[in-house]
Amino acid sequence: MNRLLVTSFVYMILGLASGLFYREYSKLTGTVGEQSQLSTLHTHLLVLGMLVFLVVLALEATMRVTGRRSFTVFYWTYNVGLVITVVMMVVRGVLTLDGADPTGTTAAIPGIAGLGYMLLAVGLIALFVALRAAVADSQERSFRAGATLEVAPG
Repeated sequence: MNRLLVTSFVYMILGLASGLFYREYSKLTGTVGEQSQLSTLHTHLLVLGMLVFLVVLALEATMRVTGRRSFTVFYWTYNVGLVITVVMMVVRGVLTLDGADPTGTTAAIPGIAGLGYMLLAVGLIALFVALRAAVADSQERSFRAGATLEVAPG
């Protein structure tokens, strides 16, 4: 559970820092108010990073989801996908604020960003596989606990 808390905290710090970076970078380049990928970076980090891992932390506290292979697949795949997505957002945002057209510079930018989104999707599917198993285990524990609490008539 501590790993989930630390992961959530790291994404919170990155989310707050990315908002500060966007504000200061747009001031520096004289592009205040222009839309770019940098303007939504802090929201992506706070929601897809901090908030998702806080929800998973709550699920762990109630259903014990972390002991499964599918959870490990979720944790690492999701984190790698989010990091790739965020890095590509930074690259694209900086290029946009510098006056370049990111789609015209290279096809690698949208391709790598797409890979990040695919890894996020695989990670989320793995999370649901882990949740399904945790729900089944939880129901089984509840059934066994109910069976042992029955009192013989008489």
